[in-house]
Amino acid sequence: MNLQLLQTRLGYTFQDAGLLQQALTHRSHSSVHNERLEFLGDSILNCVVASILYERFGAIDEGDLSRLRANLVKQQSLYEIAQKLELSQFLRLGEGELKSGGFRRPSILADTLEALLGAIFLDAGFDAARDVIRAFYIPILDSVDPRTLGKDAKTLLQEFLQSKKIPLPTYNVVATHGAAHSQEFEIECLVPKLSIQVYGRGGSRRAGEQAAAKLALEVAEQALLKSPAAARKAKPRAAQLKLAGIATIQSDAASEPGDGATPPPHKPSESKSA
Repeated sequence: MNLQLLQTRLGYTFQDAGLLQQALTHRSHSSVHNERLEFLGDSILNCVVASILYERFGAIDEGDLSRLRANLVKQQSLYEIAQKLELSQFLRLGEGELKSGGFRRPSILADTLEALLGAIFLDAGFDAARDVIRAFYIPILDSVDPRTLGKDAKTLLQEFLQSKKIPLPTYNVVATHGAAHSQEFEIECLVPKLSIQVYGRGGSRRAGEQAAAKLALEVAEQALLKSPAAARKAKPRAAQLKLAGIATIQSDAASEPGDGATPPPHKPSESKSA
């Protein structure tokens, strides 16, 4: 295990190698593990990200700042940073977690990243941890739109259609795939005014709806960009578009306000596993 490589990627070299080892140690490995460091790192991460957002977005109110921060520090965002660091190759896991693929699990990788931040804080203080966090997040913030970051695809599609005075989309379950314990839902999203019919897939109905909404938004934006008048003249055509999408949502979260109109669920049609 080349820990110098990890430190190079972090942009920080530990004075106390024991702190680095502990930060990489899952509770399945030994009694000296990273959960307390994770707790510490989580607090530091939230503080630094809040400070960055406060500095960068002077015109954004508290509610939107909170939405941005929540999106930037959520498990999926931390998992993506951990993936860029290739953190999985440095984890210290117990035999059971190794066999079950724990080194790929988003929750373990996200928690380990937070533990590393806590360890850096203990090793060299707040400024050192802040510099590492800023190096993670400044490039991300340079490439995102703060008006949409943190809003899910269904909300963005709803807001886009409302801004064009186009009726809201409908979502239907058209098929389920796989065994009962690992089902994948195929969801249809319809925007009749724009003759859009797209499909998304996910490990839950909600995840499939989000994937379909993302595709529908992309198609709607392209359609109106090419022909703004099309929205006023378009007539629905069955099966004009069929696109497949893969949801990235890890779990079936509860519906949120502004999540878009969803009709009563259709009874899924069962399809055989591939």
